[in-house]
Amino acid sequence: MEANASARLKRRVATVAHRVGLFLAMLFICLPGIWIVLSSLRPTVEILAKPPVWIPQQVSLDAYVAMFSGVGKGGIPVVDYFRNSLIISVTSTVIAIAIGMAGGYAFARYRFRGKSAMFLGLMLTRTVPGIALSLPLFFVYARLDIIDTHFGLILAYVALNVPFTIWLIDGFFRQVPKDLAEAAQIDGCTRWQAFWQVEFPLAGPGIASAGIFAFLTSWNEFALASQLTRSINSKTLPVGLLDYTAEFTIDWRGMCALAVVMIIPALILTFIVQKHLVGGLTSGAVKG
Repeated sequence: MEANASARLKRRVATVAHRVGLFLAMLFICLPGIWIVLSSLRPTVEILAKPPVWIPQQVSLDAYVAMFSGVGKGGIPVVDYFRNSLIISVTSTVIAIAIGMAGGYAFARYRFRGKSAMFLGLMLTRTVPGIALSLPLFFVYARLDIIDTHFGLILAYVALNVPFTIWLIDGFFRQVPKDLAEAAQIDGCTRWQAFWQVEFPLAGPGIASAGIFAFLTSWNEFALASQLTRSINSKTLPVGLLDYTAEFTIDWRGMCALAVVMIIPALILTFIVQKHLVGGLTSGAVKG
């Protein structure tokens, strides 16, 4: 009896320690986001205070009111930046997923010459940081006259996201047995019908995972967007943060408020597809 009681006590202590550790880890991870939200609600004096003021003494929504009350009146064009970000992110994600599905399925299901070398080449492109491509892309885009356009950023983000989507979707299609598609074809389905009605639904979590990562990459990207955009016609929200900086001053509260506005859609989308996201990461990324 004493041994059982001791074992139960150890399990409870281990469980409590595990939960406390997880809570502290999550608090550490979420601390920057919490600080941004608090900074958007407090006066600039508290933001710049040393030592830092952890609990705001004065809380107000003035930064948000100023942000949206200036729309169309010479203020920060938040609506235009949001529209540009949404158009560019959604379009580039849809195209990257379409290409990723085709490429991932081909790598997972077919054998062809140079398959391994081609796959390795795609993966090596992920090692090149986006900022290293900004100057070459600027010169190429200047020649093609597509600087400060939605098309230019969409093209860059598609190229940035395709290798990862192919890798993730390829890994997930490898988990779908070939026998299912073959059985569907025996029952009268065409190869195309077998893909859409059998394999595609089973690969849904992996495709959703690739989609959310591609969207977040495009939504949050700053280095390329800052070099390839010039006006409100194509500037995205991350680049719009620079509008709060002047030669001698920085509106930290306004910048934090815009950052919160930028974070909210990403959080909502992640919450909606979180089940698919977890399933895709735990299953699709495992090579069979």
